[in-house]
Amino acid sequence: MIEAPDLAVPLPQAEACLRTPRRHQRPGAWRPVLASMAMALAGGLLLADAAWAQARPSTSERATARAADRAADRAASRPGDHIVAVVNQELVTAVEIELRLRRAVDEAARSGQRLPPAEQLRQRITDDLIEERVILTYARESGAKIDEPDLNRAVQAVAAQNQLTVDQLRERLKQDGIDYTRFRNNLQEQLLVERTREREVYPRIRVTDAEVERVLEQQRSAAQADATLNLAQILVTIPEGASAAVIAERRARADAALARVRAGTPFETVAREVSEDANRERGGEIGARPASRLPDLFVAAAKSMQVGEVSAAPVQSAAGFHVLKLLSRDDGSGLKVTQTRARHILVKPTEQLKTDQVQALLNEYRRRILSGQRSFEDMARSFSEDGSAQQGGDLGWAVPGMFVPEFEEAMSRLPLDGISEPVVSRFGVHLIQVLERRQVDVDPRQAREQARNTLREQKFEGTYNDWVKELRGRAYVEMREPPQ
Repeated sequence: MIEAPDLAVPLPQAEACLRTPRRHQRPGAWRPVLASMAMALAGGLLLADAAWAQARPSTSERATARAADRAADRAASRPGDHIVAVVNQELVTAVEIELRLRRAVDEAARSGQRLPPAEQLRQRITDDLIEERVILTYARESGAKIDEPDLNRAVQAVAAQNQLTVDQLRERLKQDGIDYTRFRNNLQEQLLVERTREREVYPRIRVTDAEVERVLEQQRSAAQADATLNLAQILVTIPEGASAAVIAERRARADAALARVRAGTPFETVAREVSEDANRERGGEIGARPASRLPDLFVAAAKSMQVGEVSAAPVQSAAGFHVLKLLSRDDGSGLKVTQTRARHILVKPTEQLKTDQVQALLNEYRRRILSGQRSFEDMARSFSEDGSAQQGGDLGWAVPGMFVPEFEEAMSRLPLDGISEPVVSRFGVHLIQVLERRQVDVDPRQAREQARNTLREQKFEGTYNDWVKELRGRAYVEMREPPQ
């Protein structure tokens, strides 16, 4: 059976559903919210109780205050069901709470998670349902609308994702005891909520210039911490167990080499004549390496040196005395970033299809791709629940910070053409494949906008929670006692 759309989706992201939100990215915005219906079919799952689809009163039935009274009469005729709360003109019923409670217990049993005490869990579920109704009524009151063409495209997407025609989808709904009009109404409500979230929350997020500067400074510091340094050295070794006299003689030899360089003798010449390391024939050049792959004392010495300069004094290590020259430094000050072109398959868990089941499903997709049964691109078109599905999951070129951290971290670890294990993010579960990488210069204005987008993403959840709390404070919420 197909479940009614779940209104508890906490993020309004559309299109690639991973990217840092940009309000002009609206094409395909309805795709991510279809998962609860689509995956119920794709996974071949049936609800244990048809009451879930029918317990929620339809839009027209909730349109006036009298709807509550009619629903109360209907609830009284169903043993164990009654109205728990009236939220503005919306209802929360005992059937909904019990079904969600049952699913939470089942999920905890499968995953080994510990749940709070039963009454505390029931209260949390009740609060979640009230929150959903608050958002839904605000969406209607604020004038948000879903045009008929948008709703039709959403229904077509559910059908297409499950390899059905719309007529076949209607028949499947009928077989599962779900009224088609109710299905469309519930889907329309989900779309209303998503659009309202996007419209209301993002404009509330405030990012100051000072915050942007802090992010840019952190990025510069991170780049400098692993800058690429090309050093040359003149090494005068210290024999193991050397006496103080021998160490002093070796120090004098290193000082003399440094004095020759300062007097104008080419560094390479002195290195070939004096140095005792394997790089002497190359004029002492060690070669360009990330700072993380160089001795800390070399990195520390290079910090105070300009390109072309020689260290002020020999640097002592356990190996001996080093006269260093900085040949080049790439510390990211030129605003170069690594762009990655990746594609993905996104599947969103639902109350019927839990996260571990989605992971198992994506592991099967991965097996088919690796065995050559189907291509990644073909699988993305058939099964991905993201706006990129029609492009075979291709997300285009992305810069650091463009994706949510859990996705980006997994993507950055992949080699070219590698396919990840299932990756869980706040948007669902993904298979990721990296297609290309490249180094590009970043315009300073673009770097600032990227930093601003990163901060918006970080602030979304807190801003969203504040918005919902404000809505609930203004809403009419009447808690009903169970019938005696």
